[in-house]
Amino acid sequence: MEYTQEKINDLEQKAKRIRLLIIQMIAKAGSGHPGGSLSSTDLIAALFFSELKHDPKNPNWPDRDRFHMSKGHCCPLWYAVLVGTGYFSEEKLLTLRQLGSSLQGHPDRRTPGVESASGSLGQGLSVALGMSLAARIDRKDYRVYVLMGDGEIQEGNIWEAAMAAAHYKCDNLCAILDYNGFQIDGKTCNVMNLEPIVDKWRAFGWHTIEINGHKMKEILSAYKEAKKIKGKPTIIIAHTIKGKGVSFMENVCDFHGRAPTQEESQKALKELT
Repeated sequence: MEYTQEKINDLEQKAKRIRLLIIQMIAKAGSGHPGGSLSSTDLIAALFFSELKHDPKNPNWPDRDRFHMSKGHCCPLWYAVLVGTGYFSEEKLLTLRQLGSSLQGHPDRRTPGVESASGSLGQGLSVALGMSLAARIDRKDYRVYVLMGDGEIQEGNIWEAAMAAAHYKCDNLCAILDYNGFQIDGKTCNVMNLEPIVDKWRAFGWHTIEINGHKMKEILSAYKEAKKIKGKPTIIIAHTIKGKGVSFMENVCDFHGRAPTQEESQKALKELT
């Protein structure tokens, strides 16, 4: 399947809208993680609006594809995408992190469309692996996608799951790495260098695709390629920009986990409108 320019343009506009909602809800909450939410937006917008097999009217449809957000602190992105695909109303986004709200600072299953809770970093690939193996046991052909952060994959549990997924030839499993180069303590290359990242995943037995995580055509092509791979899991290593879409947030570590001020949020919204 070739993706038309009209399709690309539509997904880019949807991603822009998602970024606007991310800023609005984090600013309203006065707390949250804009940097990684914005860097992952194009990846997850493309997945949910184009590639994922799911039904917002029937969230528990047994044959649905599964998505797990391992870097759960970036759930404002997920919530905004769930709104865009029809799981709940947009007004609910402004309840982010409020007491009693189903939209907490890390995802849990009270939120329609959320498969499993996350937020304790390093565990998400194991969760996705379990979903992948469950599909085999149940004789289902659904696919499993998991979004991981680059700081997160410094965790040892990730590499245990990576070995197991390759060992069990989980070709219905697709990991997505948001490789923006920053984590809460600074640049990943200074905290715990990940390179040579492509060679490491290949050595662990994964089919590896390296892309620009903000080029919609590359993202869609990567998802298409992943579906064709047999006998091994796939990882999409997506080079992204922390805080993408908001000029003063881009590649600024401070916005990993800081909400914009009222003045900053207005400036950001103006850029995204």
